Amino acid sequence: MKGTKRFIAPGAWFSMDYPADWTEFEDTAEAFLFYNPDVWTGNFRISAYRGNVAFGRDSVEQELRENSSARRVRVGEYECAYSQEMFLEEGTYYVSHIWVVGVDDIAFECTFTTGRDKPVDEARQVIASLQVRWSGVKYPAELIPVRISEIYQIDEAYEWVEKTVKEVLKKDFQGMEDDIRAMQELVDKGVIASKKKEHWLALGIVLCVILNNEVDGLEWRTLIDGNREAPVLLNLSTGTWTDPMKLAWSRVKAGQEVNLAEAYASAL
Repeated sequence: MKGTKRFIAPGAWFSMDYPADWTEFEDTAEAFLFYNPDVWTGNFRISAYRGNVAFGRDSVEQELRENSSARRVRVGEYECAYSQEMFLEEGTYYVSHIWVVGVDDIAFECTFTTGRDKPVDEARQVIASLQVRWSGVKYPAELIPVRISEIYQIDEAYEWVEKTVKEVLKKDFQGMEDDIRAMQELVDKGVIASKKKEHWLALGIVLCVILNNEVDGLEWRTLIDGNREAPVLLNLSTGTWTDPMKLAWSRVKAGQEVNLAEAYASAL
């Protein structure tokens, strides 16, 4: 696959590599959706389910038994049940290519919906890259493209800070450097209890939002490190990254004073 990005599912129980020109988009709670937003070649969806020790193999065999159009194929190292469904939408024919893949206690359902007679090589390469990540194994920390789940976390943090500044301080909030003074005022007034981790994390995340608004060459990433899955801000030119947790919550936890202006300056 020419140029790839890495996806590690929430909970870090499986990973895959997908084309660099694809992006993750919001889908259902049980599925992850990817496609190229600039030149559409197809929608790739993947769902994963965990069962007993033979659940993956049994899911493949069940699909072959119950779906008369399914046939056994090999994609990379995986034996799959493959089928396809054609449908008409607004005068155009599309095909949904469906693979059921089994790996020990996990079954994957992968669907690639594209135009009729269009290639499916991209989808097959993604499926071939699937890897199960086992509990109890220490994997190296990784930065991957920011996931939808962390985008939600960033948005929720910003909304909480914006709402709290407006309600408590009666001030507007624009997500710019000047707003750090209002955030510090929340700290100084004791609005946030010392044990409210999620609110201190929100302050750190919003400092990074402001940094991203003010400085070029920064992008959000998702950090996967053991049990921790969190948004961080990557400097594309230096490769260094800023961890929102360390800007406020780590200082509170250590019993240190929280100075948001200093934390912001240290992240520049």
